[in-house]
Amino acid sequence: MSNEVISIETKNPRKEGLALMLDDGTRKSHSVAQNSAFVTGFFKGLSSRDSYAKLLGSLYFVYLAMEEAFDATTDSMVKKMDCHELRRIEALSEDMEYFYGKEWKSKVVPSAATQKYVNRVKEVAQKYPKFLIAHQYTRYLGDLFGGQMMGSMANKSLDLSNGKGTAFYMFESIKDTKYFITNWYSQLNELDLTDEEKENIVDEANLVFDFNIEILDEIEGSPW
Repeated sequence: MSNEVISIETKNPRKEGLALMLDDGTRKSHSVAQNSAFVTGFFKGLSSRDSYAKLLGSLYFVYLAMEEAFDATTDSMVKKMDCHELRRIEALSEDMEYFYGKEWKSKVVPSAATQKYVNRVKEVAQKYPKFLIAHQYTRYLGDLFGGQMMGSMANKSLDLSNGKGTAFYMFESIKDTKYFITNWYSQLNELDLTDEEKENIVDEANLVFDFNIEILDEIEGSPW
């Protein structure tokens, strides 16, 4: 009996169900995003404050669309996966004020790639609400996995003062990241989805990666 309990407790939800499908199904897209010139430059300390601030600006509009969709949806599965601890709008607003000043909302507008991404979030929220799960997985889990490292790199490479400008990467309400992510994946696998719905969510997750890559590529070319 004790051995059975131990095996259940140590079971990795990422090795089964929709969690495994998403991790495996987006592996190539994830690799492409990680190897974009902006991200590799960021980790080499070659990124500028301007490009970093532009990235945060793009993410602000994306998360605004996402979190408004989560608030408005009546889909129980999307609601289940929407955790207050993951919400990013307040943190992004804090960072935007740091980089652009108190009047930042009148200065920053979504770029072409950002608007394309935002439009897709709004479209799926209205037509295919379960696809929002792909957006939760791709953005929130990615932010949480790499958040502390990205925030630390930004501090060092951009010489930010006392952690200012990195609130987006700080998940203050989550004390145990590994436990939180494991629990999130477990709940993901518990969703009562058909095989077709799961495949559609994986397809949408790859599309989300494409949108994020477009934003990163756009920043490299400084479209603003």
